[in-house]
Amino acid sequence: MMALRTCARVLYRGSLHGLRLSPRASSFLQSPSLVRGHRLGPADDEMYQKTTVSVMQKEPGGGAMIYSYSPHGFNIDGNRVIGPCAVIPPAILQWNVGSYKDITAESLALFCMIEPRIEVLVLGTGGRTEWIDPEILAVLKKNGIKVEVQDTANACATFNFLSSERRITAAALIPPPVSTELE
Repeated sequence: MMALRTCARVLYRGSLHGLRLSPRASSFLQSPSLVRGHRLGPADDEMYQKTTVSVMQKEPGGGAMIYSYSPHGFNIDGNRVIGPCAVIPPAILQWNVGSYKDITAESLALFCMIEPRIEVLVLGTGGRTEWIDPEILAVLKKNGIKVEVQDTANACATFNFLSSERRITAAALIPPPVSTELE
């Protein structure tokens, strides 16, 4: 009942476009920002301009690029990723493996579920190329996915090359260990 009295009071006082409004509501609705027409021109302020957002792709059709790697993780398109990761453009996911010994059919199952189907999976096994169980690789082959097993440095370069060719490529990367060769 109280709302009806308030509404009646608002309709009884001031008027705008045939409606009666209270003086306070009338002055608020007549502000320049609220009485714009519904047709906007190209000279309207930026509030009405189109906005585009690009998450992983810098140019139309361009793929993700791995800029750098370290024992701590990767820099992928400016995104810092800590630890092992799966790169499936346009997404970067944490990959739950500790070393190449943890790579199983279950840990690679994600790559078999993606549509459109991945052509090549680049597998970076850390500081050096490691042996992966052929049964695990057979599961990927059965799903039509070619696998490149390399050390992480070469896997990053291979992934970047295949992405630049616009191939449907994914990467599963384990950061290399801290190197003591230069010391």
